[in-house]
Amino acid sequence: MVESIAATSLLGHRPVCGRDLIRNKRKSLNKCAYFPATEFLGGRVIAFLPLPKSKEDGLSSSSIKVLAMELTKEAYSYREDRIPKKYTDKIDTGFDRRPGLWPPVNKADNPSLHNPLLRQERMGCGWLGVIFEWEGVLIEDNPDIEKQAWLALSQEEGKSPPPAFILKRIEGMKNEQAISEVLCWSRDPAELRRMANRKEEIHQALQGGIYRLRDGSKEFLSLLMQYNIPMALISTRPRKALESAIGTTGIEDNFSVIVAAEDVHRGKPDPEMFVYAAQLLNFIPERCIVFGNSNQSVEAAHDARMKCVAVASKHPVYELGAADLVVSHLNELSVVDLKNLADIESTEFGSGDPELELEEEEYSEPSSTLGAVDDSFW
Repeated sequence: MVESIAATSLLGHRPVCGRDLIRNKRKSLNKCAYFPATEFLGGRVIAFLPLPKSKEDGLSSSSIKVLAMELTKEAYSYREDRIPKKYTDKIDTGFDRRPGLWPPVNKADNPSLHNPLLRQERMGCGWLGVIFEWEGVLIEDNPDIEKQAWLALSQEEGKSPPPAFILKRIEGMKNEQAISEVLCWSRDPAELRRMANRKEEIHQALQGGIYRLRDGSKEFLSLLMQYNIPMALISTRPRKALESAIGTTGIEDNFSVIVAAEDVHRGKPDPEMFVYAAQLLNFIPERCIVFGNSNQSVEAAHDARMKCVAVASKHPVYELGAADLVVSHLNELSVVDLKNLADIESTEFGSGDPELELEEEEYSEPSSTLGAVDDSFW
């Protein structure tokens, strides 16, 4: 019995009595060190030996330390091997208790969010917005009608007809902005408003209320609607004329935001219209893609920190090289192309490349004019 206990516990070891290890001697038991405290763990008896009071006995002290270390290893190994984990593990709070575990827990799958479709939405396309220009992008644009409207207005007002390079410069601007800043016909706000309205009346008369969608525009809008991508429409035309034109083409339900001439102070190349449309869409500019058809649109989009897709409707492809992407028709694009364009790089929060700091050369001015002269001269 004693030998079986000795194999697994300290109870079978000989009691420590000074310098002698005595067994089965009743008279010397009074001098022995008894085992004071015991603890039962899983049916096994573990005893804790008191430290010896005598510092001279190096042999007994070292033996006690060795036995204590073995006892500690034995106790902890028994706890880890025999005690079930369900009694030792703490309550799961959703945090990784073991740093470095891979793969990390996906926060989108956290059940406390109470939205099982949240991750699917993040993997979709609802995190980017699209801003369309009207003429030359969605509908066919006739540049001759715009030129004829300006020439007719100059004739009515008794002004000299604007040359071709001036007409190209005011392309995409608001009428009031073009009349006051480029044509310089008037500075009076009432006169500017009157001439701008008259120019739109002439343009609408020449247009005849006929609007035709470009090839692939309706299919592309349907694709964006299928993927729930928010869309905005901007134009320097008055809101009334713009809404009437959209209703004629039958795509009024595709746009959640419409920005017209009355909503902004300046037109292209100023980015005001694009920034305002992004605010109405509740997106940061880096998540928006602009669809334009001129270099003024590309310039305004880049100034607003947006990506720009140029549609080569009235300009050749080689003239639109500044755009992020150039297409002839909208149906050439896919949703993957839009997600790649709207993907924010590290440059959003500053460039990922380290900035090169120029070392300032130490330059000390001479104390006097004589000090700057070469000594060999003398």
